Amino acid sequence: MTAQHGAEGGVLGMRLSSGARSPRTCCGMAGPQLKSLENNPVPRPTNLDDSSCILTTKRGQPMSKKNGMANPTSLKPVDSGDKQLLRVIIETPKGSRNKFAFNPKERVFELKHVLPSGMSFPYDFGFLPSTIADDGDPIDVLVLMDEPAFPGCALSCRPIGVIEGEQVDDNDKLRNDRIVAVEKDAHSWEDVKTISDLGKPFAKELEQFFVNYHKLMGKQYRILGLKGPRAVRTIVKSGRR
Repeated sequence: MTAQHGAEGGVLGMRLSSGARSPRTCCGMAGPQLKSLENNPVPRPTNLDDSSCILTTKRGQPMSKKNGMANPTSLKPVDSGDKQLLRVIIETPKGSRNKFAFNPKERVFELKHVLPSGMSFPYDFGFLPSTIADDGDPIDVLVLMDEPAFPGCALSCRPIGVIEGEQVDDNDKLRNDRIVAVEKDAHSWEDVKTISDLGKPFAKELEQFFVNYHKLMGKQYRILGLKGPRAVRTIVKSGRR
């Protein structure tokens, strides 16, 4: 190995001279270490299949989707510790232009739509697991909380009411109600006990959002009315599967 020196004696760089390689060295290992590695190779993982490199279980069976991501749609719709609280799975967080939705068949959260510039979801949107609404999907839930959640986040929420709505698709009228709930630890909304506490501006804001949102999907939407917490229990009871 040779070194080049500058005017003040400092080393500017170093390079290997030809033929100056240290015998049987690699990655900082000397000869005896390499010899030991050659005689005792690292064991091959036992959960890899030779033909397609598919992960397998300890018993040699291919890993199924049951061993992968859990299916949140199979959870109970009420909190196990407090039956007065709902269990909500968030799909789209507040402030997002991306509309996410859970695909139960693939067990992934998919990007379904992107809202136009200047339009975003005003609150966190999710669904109530183990329920089914008139449109064939789980019951929708709008969640009020201090900070946005994320897709797949499970929340315990206290219901405060229902937004009763109707959508028109190809001249077919379909009820599309949304439960409104407050995340149980939300500080900014702790004084809100019923949907009427939110006032008329809240209803107007949501009506405008839902009308514009459904219009993007080629549908019409109108709010029929607002109901309190008692109506939530009726919807949950009739929608459980």
